[in-house]
Amino acid sequence: MTRPSVVTFPAGRPAESPAPRFDAIAAAERVAQALLPDAAERDRLGAAPRKELELLRGSGLLPLLNPQEHGGGGGSFTDALLAVRVIGRADASIAQLLAYHYLHLTNALWRAAPEQSAALSRASVAGNWFWGGASNPRDPESKLTAVEDGFRLTGRKTFASNASLADRITLRAELNDGFAVLVVPGDREGVTHGNDWDAFGQRLSESGTITFADVHVARDEVLGDPAAAPPPRTSLVVPFHQLLIVNFYLGTAEGALSEANRYIRTVSRPWQASNVEKASLDPYILEHYGLLDVELRASLALADVAADRFEAAAARANDITLDERNVAAGAIYAAKVHSSRTALEITSKIFELMGARATAEHYGFDRFWRNIRTHTLHDPIVYKAREVGNYALNGTITPTPLYS
Repeated sequence: MTRPSVVTFPAGRPAESPAPRFDAIAAAERVAQALLPDAAERDRLGAAPRKELELLRGSGLLPLLNPQEHGGGGGSFTDALLAVRVIGRADASIAQLLAYHYLHLTNALWRAAPEQSAALSRASVAGNWFWGGASNPRDPESKLTAVEDGFRLTGRKTFASNASLADRITLRAELNDGFAVLVVPGDREGVTHGNDWDAFGQRLSESGTITFADVHVARDEVLGDPAAAPPPRTSLVVPFHQLLIVNFYLGTAEGALSEANRYIRTVSRPWQASNVEKASLDPYILEHYGLLDVELRASLALADVAADRFEAAAARANDITLDERNVAAGAIYAAKVHSSRTALEITSKIFELMGARATAEHYGFDRFWRNIRTHTLHDPIVYKAREVGNYALNGTITPTPLYS
């Protein structure tokens, strides 16, 4: 995922000044630098991330994926993935907020009819909207009922990530004999946020329950034509979700290994039988740190390959074929399996390298493992590995609604 080289022009042809391109990576680095100093304390407090969301709003990252002609950043999916990864080094919860914002925004824009999508994108940029979702496939489906002035929405969903702070929520609901995808404001009458997320990890990810009680939905808030087949490119929404997760897992692993690096070099003491002056020279620490570094490099490489496959697939838009979609999905799911295993290993193993004092609560190093352990349980690695194996052996992606 390298940045494009500078374009050169033949002699005698003046170069036109291009429109300034938003530097998403620099913006993400500024956000990460602001988040890191008190990341452990904010994790302990577990308060709603309102200040952190305002940091994201002020960074310019929310409209990154909106087209420039709509006032957005015009960034690539690769830009978004890297921004999530960079922020994940400092705070996995806030990286998840940004990742799911990109997911639910993209889902809405891809589902909508062309004019509807453009209007929604312009409004999102103008309002600097933060997006959330409420479509957990393991819960009963919400229900949408046609009435004279539009529709009424009822239902209850758990793990409604971002929803309690979202300006707009993307969700699916049963409609007649099929389903519709719709967008509603997060503070509309009848929408109730449980604010009951209490997992030991991803504590600032705003992933609690949401209830819809006879919520009014206007006709233009239902995306596209529910009676028609979904646009082909929406088949990439789930792979995009998985790839966003890959990148905040890897950002978390990078952050954990970076903290371990600093601690080993500046705080850790050598074991008395090691016969070295510094812990950073202990041969066993060197070996195991090296192995973790190798695994992380491999995972990062797989993630970059997956991003390239996704960019190529997304560029096909609604001309994409099932085979093209599955090429991207297969690469993404392989990266998902590897990143999950790598992040779990790194965030746990660093304690064996840093030593007993590193478990002191004030360091907060355990947050890296707690965050990864919590999130990986929502999509079991063994089933994702099965999908990778089925594709590698049989050329088939195992159909699991909203997971593959």
